Amino acid sequence: MQKNLVAEFLGTFLLVFGGCGSAVLAAAFPDLGIGFAGVSLAFGLTVLTMAYAVGGVSGGHFNPAVSVGLAVAGRFPVGRLIPYIVVQVIGAIVAAALLYIVASGKAGFELGGFASNGYGEHSPGGYSLTSALVIEVALTLFFLIVILGSTHGRAPTGFAPLAIGLALTLIHLISIPVTNTSVNPARSTGQALFVGGWALQQLWLFWLAPIAGAALGGLVWKLLDKDD
Repeated sequence: MQKNLVAEFLGTFLLVFGGCGSAVLAAAFPDLGIGFAGVSLAFGLTVLTMAYAVGGVSGGHFNPAVSVGLAVAGRFPVGRLIPYIVVQVIGAIVAAALLYIVASGKAGFELGGFASNGYGEHSPGGYSLTSALVIEVALTLFFLIVILGSTHGRAPTGFAPLAIGLALTLIHLISIPVTNTSVNPARSTGQALFVGGWALQQLWLFWLAPIAGAALGGLVWKLLDKDD
């Protein structure tokens, strides 16, 4: 169990440091930034690489919603949920702290949104609470179906991290303009703690929606996986 938790910490750390780091440091770099597509790819690559690196140790969740969805689908012991979620959140907070140290080393640094998730006036595209809720639930649901399907015994062996990483890239390409893309309560929490104010006030949505979507995804997969 100890090794599992260390692996989850490391995976969640890189997801936040790499994904949010690309948004904070490189997305709008003067004259030549990586933009939304680059940030989307960065999030996908962090999951892909860490799933190959430590997925064999812990299962490669790196996300409280994923842990919940896998538990609902019967693919993860409910008794391990709390320890996994705790270390995932700690990993995200440590990553956000190190990202803050790096970002604040630039002259004239302003915290701004710090890659936090938001809706309404804090949505990159000005999308409403309803829009944010719907897209976070829907995309997390489909993310869980991809995870459960690609790791199923009938799926081609060894390709699950590719499918999962590409799915997360696609999710970000779709939803960065709406919520800055969460689908991961740990990722949202780490950034919100440093922004404070509005980010903490809106954080509830980025726990509720991804977990609800993941649980629904787990239930849908149980129906799909039933023997006729």
